[in-house]
Amino acid sequence: QVHVVESGGGLVQAGSSLRLSCAASGRTSNDAALGWFRQAPGKQREFVASINNRGSTIYADSVKGRFTISRDTAKNTAYLQMNTLKPEDTAIYYCAAGALSPLTDLYYYWGQGTQVTVSS
Repeated sequence: QVHVVESGGGLVQAGSSLRLSCAASGRTSNDAALGWFRQAPGKQREFVASINNRGSTIYADSVKGRFTISRDTAKNTAYLQMNTLKPEDTAIYYCAAGALSPLTDLYYYWGQGTQVTVSS
């Protein structure tokens, strides 16, 4: 069992930055990739970025160049640095543990989510 907890969401203005944290714990948490997904009201959950324990990363095209995912392996915590935020980035952001993939089905443990709201 892997436990995942997100933090760092909030209300910011467009153009601002925000950093989300995802702390993972549990028996196999160090082996898992940690990924970020987001879900806006009325929309399906979509992939944002993911990182494995060797530092390999993948990103959604919509966030490339603005968002950076990183990982502190000693703390088993992943971070999502979000720059130049746009109103369309408003969503609940979820962290999940699983495989390095953009597919939600390959992530087995999910956090409760943290709200990010970007005002125009």
